[in-house]
Amino acid sequence: MFDIPCVIFAGGKSSRMGEDKSLLPFAGFDTLTQFQLSRLKKIFKTVYISSKESSKFNFDAEFIKDIKTDSIYAPTAGFISAFRALKHEKFFVISVDSPFITKKEIEKIIQADTPDIDATVAKTKSGIQPMCGIYHRSLENKFIDMQKENNHKLAKLLQASETIYVEFEDEKPFLNINHPHEYQEALKLI
Repeated sequence: MFDIPCVIFAGGKSSRMGEDKSLLPFAGFDTLTQFQLSRLKKIFKTVYISSKESSKFNFDAEFIKDIKTDSIYAPTAGFISAFRALKHEKFFVISVDSPFITKKEIEKIIQADTPDIDATVAKTKSGIQPMCGIYHRSLENKFIDMQKENNHKLAKLLQASETIYVEFEDEKPFLNINHPHEYQEALKLI
């Protein structure tokens, strides 16, 4: 099991899905969030769920409540809240809507990470995967500045920071569930 804390980001707007995807049933679990929590607890010693409202979940977990902001659905608030809640120098982030990222991909990212950089994130042919990687405390003030400036572009932050991009040939593990048809595909794949 990995010592680095894992934070599942489950506070998005889900506008393309038309309903809160973190609450969709998945793989025999009542919610996609429970599925992610269950499988990631087998990989990480500690797993947290970052969300604006923990009361929407009807199960026990370690929650990190996002700070209140004007742009309530950007992940920036989740990052700031995670830095405030956790005393660790770094943590692993994964989006609730990425249920196919396995221990193999996570381990490759963790092995590539070094203490002298700001972030280590996955990258595929289609681009960087900012919601699958390690973020170091050295980025905390940059996230605070982004929030103040109402700038929530993670790719821009990573480009302006010391970032290691871990290349992956296979795109399948990074399939995101954003639209109803992607959810149906994911149900068949699982």
